[in-house]
Amino acid sequence: MTQNSKLRRLVVISDYQDGGPFPDHVATIEHFKHQWQSGERGWPAIISDAIPDFEVEGGYIERLPLACVKADLVDVVEIWTHWRGGDLPLPDMSKAPLLVRRAFQLNGPEAPFSSNDMLAHIQTFGAPDILCVWGLGVSEDILIACDTSYKIYNSIDAPALRVPPNVSRHFDLILTGAAWQSREVSGLHPDMKTAILPIGPEFASDCTFYPIEGAKPYDVIYVAAAQGYKRHDILFEALAKLPRSIRALCVFGYGELSDDLRRYARELEIDVDFVGPPGVPFAEVNRLMNLAKIGVVCGVDDGAPAIITEYMLAGLPVLANSALSCGLQYITPQTGQVASAEQFHEGIRTMLENASTFSPRQAVIDHWAWPHSVRKLRKIMGISEY
Repeated sequence: MTQNSKLRRLVVISDYQDGGPFPDHVATIEHFKHQWQSGERGWPAIISDAIPDFEVEGGYIERLPLACVKADLVDVVEIWTHWRGGDLPLPDMSKAPLLVRRAFQLNGPEAPFSSNDMLAHIQTFGAPDILCVWGLGVSEDILIACDTSYKIYNSIDAPALRVPPNVSRHFDLILTGAAWQSREVSGLHPDMKTAILPIGPEFASDCTFYPIEGAKPYDVIYVAAAQGYKRHDILFEALAKLPRSIRALCVFGYGELSDDLRRYARELEIDVDFVGPPGVPFAEVNRLMNLAKIGVVCGVDDGAPAIITEYMLAGLPVLANSALSCGLQYITPQTGQVASAEQFHEGIRTMLENASTFSPRQAVIDHWAWPHSVRKLRKIMGISEY
């Protein structure tokens, strides 16, 4: 196997972090450069033969970069996350050369995140051709080190920007989840290019989420973190106004409120089953969604949740809170309905009565599956069709 330095590379920097606690001393950039140069911290992606055919699948972190490989914008992708402790894991090369995962030691807990380790890697191996930064972001010096990269940002949340202006000014493109977010970005950076192309519900994968024949013992499913902004209370209080024969399923990937929510459901004497945390694999999420008739999104101060089109690809129409900050553009007469928090119970009743009249999966395939989204991205970036 030989290293190919000419590969076009896309890097996604997620704000996910693991490990800990933080070490007392932060190693220097030169220390980490020595580790990268010697191979002690792992090697860059290695390629020998052509990358075999593959499916664009997985969660929202993987789908945009894999779609970019499939569409020939880049050759390989890397997903970078953060590590709090000093005992750094080696890169995950299990899907190399197509996809490599790396964790970099954080300098400290403050966001946007700084990392001498990440800077050392960039200085050693060079900046990627395309750099995607999601969520809480990275420090300005990392973006300066990637001056030659085409830089894309998406907050994945209700605030259009979750990074300070000295960081956001370095991006070439800001992906937003709604028109009001684009206006906020333009107000701060008048010359900044924006596009309503949230990475969650866009770049949807019809082979990750799909209908499964079988019984649907649950009327409603809510796949959402056990956190306050997901507003499970709206669903639970709506269920309390409906006949007790209505059954619901809540799937938590993570979150600190799972015990509180289980207790609240018992107090309301509603029929709700719970899964997680911890989260379950995507195949199991798909199976669980197929046990229900409709999916719900209850949040207000939320980004455009990926689960909106994931429900739809599994064949479930979606009832969304009419006050949802981002993502209501995916709720159409073909895919679902909206209802206020006060009328959410009526929305559930109506949706269940008319569930067979929707065709949500086809709507996603026609408009928001990854081939459409990556074509839009290519056009925005000014890259001609192949």
